[in-house]
Amino acid sequence: MPSGFGNKLVIAISSRALFDLDDSHQVYQDEGLAAYAQYQIDREDEVLKPGEAFPMVQKLLRINDRLEGESRVEVLLLSRNSADTGLRVFNSIEHYGLNITRAAFSGGDSPYRYVSAFGCHLFLSTDAEDVRSALENGVAAATLMSSSSPQGDDGTPLKFAFDGDAVLFSDESEQIYKSRGLEAFTENEKSSAKQPLTGGPFKAFLSALHGLQTEFEATASPIRTALVTARSAPAHERVIRTLRAWNIRIDESLFLGGLEKGEFLKAYGADVFFDDQKLHCDSAGQHVATGHVPHGVANN
Repeated sequence: MPSGFGNKLVIAISSRALFDLDDSHQVYQDEGLAAYAQYQIDREDEVLKPGEAFPMVQKLLRINDRLEGESRVEVLLLSRNSADTGLRVFNSIEHYGLNITRAAFSGGDSPYRYVSAFGCHLFLSTDAEDVRSALENGVAAATLMSSSSPQGDDGTPLKFAFDGDAVLFSDESEQIYKSRGLEAFTENEKSSAKQPLTGGPFKAFLSALHGLQTEFEATASPIRTALVTARSAPAHERVIRTLRAWNIRIDESLFLGGLEKGEFLKAYGADVFFDDQKLHCDSAGQHVATGHVPHGVANN
C-alpha cells in the first residue's frame, strides 16, 4: 500500500455507485459521449441524488470523527468520467459534505487499474467488467445492484454482511458441492473441520475492518460484521475454526441451511451485503444494498 495512506482503510467507489447517474448514463447510451458530456456540463450545478453506496460512505467517513489524530478511513473516487464531466460529481460531493478529496478520472477507460496503485481494500462499482478486473488483480470488489434500501445516514453503526464460500473463503468447498452434491460437500466439511479454509477475495477487507474495530470498545464500535451463509450444521464448524485461525472476530453468524437470505439481512439491518451468487443477491436486494462478487465456480 502507498506509504501516504499508512494504516488507513481505503475504499474506492465509482461515481455511479456513489450517486444516481441513471439519467446521465441513459443519455450516454442513447446519444453518445459528446451528448453525455454536454448534459453533465449543462447540469454541473445540479446536485445529484444519492446512489446505492451513499449511506455506507457517509457512515464510513463518520468513523473518522470518532477517533483522535489522523483519519483512519479514506474514500476515493474512481470514475470513467473525464475531469471536465466529473465536475458535477465533485460539486455534489461538496454539497453533501463528504470528505472525499482524491479521485481518478479515466476519460472513458476502465479506472480499475488505479485500485492497486491507491492500495485499496475494496472497490465498489456498477460496472461488472471493472469489478471482475479488480478481483483478478487481487482486490475485493463487488458490482452494486439496484435495491429498495433507504438513502441516508441514520446514525446507526455501519453493518457489513458477507457470504462465506467464494467471498470470505475460497470456493474450494463450493466446487465440491457443485460437482458432487450436498452429501459429498457435507462429508468433506466434516472430515476437514479442523483444516482452515483458504481465504477468498474479501478476506483482506474483513481483516482491515477487524483492525479498525479493535480501536473501539467492543460495545461501542461503529462497525458490525455478519456472516450470512447457506451452510448449516455440521458444515458450520470449519467456518468457525477458520475465522478463529485467522484471528478475526465476526459479530454475528447466520447459518441458514439454504433459506433465502433477504429477510434475515433486513432483520440484521445490513448497510451492504456481499455474495457471489446472483440468486442470493436478488433476494437480498429487495431489502438491503447488495454487491455481487463475480468470483468462483458459481460465476464460471
